[in-house]
Amino acid sequence: MSEQGPLDPLGPFANWPYLDKMPAPQPESRTPAVSPPQQPDDFAMASNNALESFLGGSPLNVFARLLFVSLVVGALLMWLEIHPLDILRGLQRFLERIYDLGFGAIRELVNYVLAGAAIVVPVWFILRVLSVGGRRP
Repeated sequence: MSEQGPLDPLGPFANWPYLDKMPAPQPESRTPAVSPPQQPDDFAMASNNALESFLGGSPLNVFARLLFVSLVVGALLMWLEIHPLDILRGLQRFLERIYDLGFGAIRELVNYVLAGAAIVVPVWFILRVLSVGGRRP
């Protein structure tokens, strides 16, 4: 970055990009395509950073936040007299209804395919057998 004097007419924002101008192409860097092997400490830090990035913070901090929110939500649910087993049973009934609706339709679809295949596959096979003798490379 170039140093700007106190009398620069555009001030500290002279090099800011404008929306109506395309940015100037950057020169290609001459860095090697292959990076040097990482040290074990770098790998541990990268995996720790990946874990923190995934969790949204340090594992202990995330655990404390989840514990607090679970306490508040649990107190609210108990105040409404909604117990954990009621939620799990409701979820189980919901999944059973989805299973009954979805797989019943799939079962009907499979029946249609099998009924059609009982006619189509033998006819296709007979036509393939008959066309083998007629085709010469």
